[in-house]
Amino acid sequence: MDEKDWETFKKKLNDKTGIDLQLYKEPQMKRRIGNLVTRSEFKTFTAYFDNVVKNKDTFAEFIEYLTINVSEFFRNPDKFSKIEKEIIPHLLKKSPKLNIWSAGCSIGAEPYSLSIIMKELTPNVRHRILASDLDVDILAKARKGEYTDNELKAMEPARLAKYFTKTPAGTYLVKPEIKSPVEFKRHNLLKDKFESGFDLILCRNVVIYFTEEAKDQLYAHFFEALKPGGILFVGATEAILNFRKLGYTSFQPFFYQKPEK
Repeated sequence: MDEKDWETFKKKLNDKTGIDLQLYKEPQMKRRIGNLVTRSEFKTFTAYFDNVVKNKDTFAEFIEYLTINVSEFFRNPDKFSKIEKEIIPHLLKKSPKLNIWSAGCSIGAEPYSLSIIMKELTPNVRHRILASDLDVDILAKARKGEYTDNELKAMEPARLAKYFTKTPAGTYLVKPEIKSPVEFKRHNLLKDKFESGFDLILCRNVVIYFTEEAKDQLYAHFFEALKPGGILFVGATEAILNFRKLGYTSFQPFFYQKPEK
């Protein structure tokens, strides 16, 4: 697996999916994908790629592995408690209807968690929750809204009973009242145009392999996408050290605010 092989693989991947590995930390991604190639008993990145694209299901598994789709409802409950008790009430003082974006939504656990919170805080108001991801197969799972016990392990039993229907197979389906406000969309954070006018953007556990330049570009785009006074929430290991340079103020740890005009 030489450098020419790696460069060819990156081009093929970009041409096929729009995923540009030039914007990811190369040593980490090369090692992560290399381990997969070796385990699959291929000698080169391109040989592995040429084989995996032949089967839709296998290719979908590869993309899921590549984009690190790990999620669960109310992941990091302490942070969701802050969203429910402090962040959302603060934003509702400015606007009765919120425009929220779950960027890199994976299986949909995060936007549906937000939908539950909004339902309970403002039962008669319809907010908009945009949920985007790069992986079309993961988005299909999110739209279906069917989850396992493990994906719901942080869910309060009362909420589980109220907002989900248990299936004969032992999984749980999100009820229509929680599904309805959530709008799913395929979106490449490093390539596609951003909407604007968001009160709250969540982007957690997405940028782990991004280069520092790609992160700064992403956070700058989020800044433009937020309303004045809007808030960006990032993951517990993704503190934005240069947030002032990017124009943000610190609202709370891991919550960054676009200043009011």
